[in-house]
Amino acid sequence: MDHASIAETTRFGEFLGRVGFTLDKRVTEPTPDALTMRDAWADLEHVELPEVGVGADDVVDQITEQLIPNGARMIDPAFWMFITAGPTTVPVVAATAALVAGTQRQTVHAFHALEETSLRWLAQLVGLPEEMRGLYSSGGSTANLVALGAARQFALESRGIDPADQGFDGTTSVVYASTEAHHTIQRSMAVLGMGRRNIRLIPIDDRQHMQPEALAEAMDADLRAGLLPIAVVANAGTTNTGAIDPLRKLGEIAHARGTWFHVDGAYGLPGILDERVSQRYDGLELADSAIVDPHKWLNTPVGVAATFVRDRSILQRAFAQGAADYLEESFSTQEEGVVVSVDSLGLPYSDFGVELSATSRGVQVWALIREQGRVGIAERIRLDNDFARYVAERAREDERLESLTDPELSIACIRYVGSRHHDNLDELNERIYRRLLRETPYWPSTTFVNDALAIRPCFINPRTTWPMVEAFIETLLHLGNQVENE
Repeated sequence: MDHASIAETTRFGEFLGRVGFTLDKRVTEPTPDALTMRDAWADLEHVELPEVGVGADDVVDQITEQLIPNGARMIDPAFWMFITAGPTTVPVVAATAALVAGTQRQTVHAFHALEETSLRWLAQLVGLPEEMRGLYSSGGSTANLVALGAARQFALESRGIDPADQGFDGTTSVVYASTEAHHTIQRSMAVLGMGRRNIRLIPIDDRQHMQPEALAEAMDADLRAGLLPIAVVANAGTTNTGAIDPLRKLGEIAHARGTWFHVDGAYGLPGILDERVSQRYDGLELADSAIVDPHKWLNTPVGVAATFVRDRSILQRAFAQGAADYLEESFSTQEEGVVVSVDSLGLPYSDFGVELSATSRGVQVWALIREQGRVGIAERIRLDNDFARYVAERAREDERLESLTDPELSIACIRYVGSRHHDNLDELNERIYRRLLRETPYWPSTTFVNDALAIRPCFINPRTTWPMVEAFIETLLHLGNQVENE
C-alpha cells in the first residue's frame, strides 16, 4: 500500500462515526459475560503477520464487529471492580481530537495551551494550594514516581548532593507510608534506586488510617540511626477501602523533621467536593506534592494522571534529559523558576517527568470540567458516595449481611454472613463472589479488611443508577441464600 492509498483511507469522520455508533450500542446493550463470548475473539491471538494489507474498511469492520462488542467490561454500568471505569463521552471526543491534532504536548499550539489551563483548573477543583504546578503522565504509577523523584531531589540537595547528576547511596534513604498505601510506592522506591526494603510501612487503626504516633516513632528511630527520611506518603482515599489518612497530623510530623510530605490522591482527591467529607482533607495545604488521576473518578479515558508540586523547578532539576541538537532551543527565558522556550516549543513538560513523547492529555481534563463545571462534578462525587453509604447501611440493617467499613468515599466493603454458623466466612463469600461474576451483571471486586474477605463495590462508574445498586443487594442476598444451602 503506497502513500497515496493510505491518504485515501484517512476518512476520519466516516470511520469515527461507525466506531461511535458501535460504542453507543455497547453502552446501552452490554455484552454477556466475556467468558461466554471468547469464541468471538479467541482467533485474534493466533493470526499470522499479514503479507498484504486488507485496507481500512475491513479493519474498521473488524473493530466494530469483533473488538468493541467483546471488549473490557469496564464500560458496563455495573462494573465496580477497578478504580477505573468507562470514560464519559466528551473526554473521549477530546482524546480523539488530541490523537490527531495534539499529537505532541511540545510546541506552542491550542492543545499545548490547555495542558497548563487544565492543570490549573484541576488543582483548584481538588483544593490544592494556588502555588502548586504540575504535569500530566500516564497514570498513578508514573505520577507517584515523579513526586517521589522530586522528594529525593529535595532531600539530597539539603545535604549538598545532586542525585540526578551525581547519584547517591540509596540504602540510607527511607520513605514512610501506611500498610494500605498503593504498591506503586514500592515500585517507585525500586526504580529511583532507594530500594523496596527502605520503605517503612506504618500500621493503621481500625478504620484503615495511618497512625501518626507510629509514624513519628519510626521517623525518630531512623533519624537516630543516621538514615535520611525522603518522604512521608499519606493517602487521600486508599484504593482498598477509600480511607483518608489524617493529613494535617501526618504533614506536621513530616515538616517538623524537615521531610517532604506527599499526598497520594490518585483516586480519592476529588472526594473533597463532597461537603460531607471535605473536612477529612484538612491539612492538604501542607502537601509538598500530590497526585490525582482524572482517569479514575473523573472518567477521562485511561492514561491521564497529574503530579503537582509547590516548586516545579525541582522537577526540572530531577528529570531534565539535557539538550538535543535536533531540538533548537537557543532562545529562552525564565518563568516560574523553569526554562521556557520562546521559539515555539512551549513549556518543557518533557523535562518535568520521565516521558518525552506524549500526546496532549490536558484537553481531556479541560473538556470534562468545561462540560460539567465544579457543580456538576461535585454532584457526581456525592452520588457515588451515596451509593457506597447505601450499601453499607443495607448491610448493617440486614442480619444476613455485615459491613466491614464505614465508607468515607465511594467504596463499600461488605460480606454475607447468613446464619452466622459458618466455620469459614471467607470461603462462603468467595463462592458467592464467583457466582456474582458468572451469573449476574454485577462486577465488584474482593479485598481483605481486618483479615476478613469482603465483597467490594467501588462506585465511580458514571453509568451506574440507583436501581442497579438496589438490585445488587437483593442479588447478593439471593445468591448468598443459595450458596449457603447448597
